Amino acid sequence: MQKLKNGIQLIVQTYKNWMASDPFQMSAAVSYYALFSFPALLIIVVQVTGLFYDEQQVRTKILNEIGGVLGKDASVTVDNLMQNALIQDQTAFAIIIGVATLLYGATGMFVALQKALNNLWGVEPNPKEGFLKLLKDRLFSLGLILIIGFLLLISLVLTALISAIGDWIQGNMPDVVLWIIHLINFVIPLGLITVLFGMIFKILPDITIKWKYVWLGAFVTSLLFSAGKYGLGVYFGTMNPASAFGAAGTVVLIMLWVSYSSLILFFGAEFTKVYSESFNEPIAAQDHAKFVDTTQ
Repeated sequence: MQKLKNGIQLIVQTYKNWMASDPFQMSAAVSYYALFSFPALLIIVVQVTGLFYDEQQVRTKILNEIGGVLGKDASVTVDNLMQNALIQDQTAFAIIIGVATLLYGATGMFVALQKALNNLWGVEPNPKEGFLKLLKDRLFSLGLILIIGFLLLISLVLTALISAIGDWIQGNMPDVVLWIIHLINFVIPLGLITVLFGMIFKILPDITIKWKYVWLGAFVTSLLFSAGKYGLGVYFGTMNPASAFGAAGTVVLIMLWVSYSSLILFFGAEFTKVYSESFNEPIAAQDHAKFVDTTQ
């Protein structure tokens, strides 16, 4: 009973802190940067994952996920954005410039996300770091993009394997075994999303926090994210909020999707912070950062 009471207090305190941090403004900023980062981010993920897996299947899986939430029209628009953002010119100089532009664009969303998480934790980078800090942030962001590609690759391989096993079980084993396979097919993506959120909470903010606090926050965030993705799919499918914006409707849907997902991510990050503070765990700023003095 005491654990239940402590859990409720943890959620209530998280909500209070989350609202006090102005998450709607932060999510709006992240969604703005995401709009410009989206095509480049998807291209890099597809290209990297395509080195080890069929590129067309990678693209199809990503577009199916987008279509499942935002609708078929949105997935077609995103596919066109990816095609238009591909490097067409084959000259060496154009390729170098194109790759640099893709990398800079794809990491922009994560840099914005890092600033929001720093604000949530109450830290700021040392101004003296300047260019080196900016370069480090971009490299960290690129590392997260590669992690996303790696997790997507694992998801593709496991999905194909589970699908093949499921087809065999359907004709040779009792139905209860097939239900177990369906459960596994749900748990694996949830686990991969948890790993992704854990990496974001651990790597992006300019603070030092132990993994044992990060994992619970990442798991709670992945549960909320999965529920939110289903809820958004139902909402977009029934209410069609983009219809009032005409040709810009898909852009609005993408920004709503990213904004809503960011709200969930910030709630999870705040949960992680409150959870670590409940153990009186000292959280230190990294060497290149400092805590903001809010008493002035």
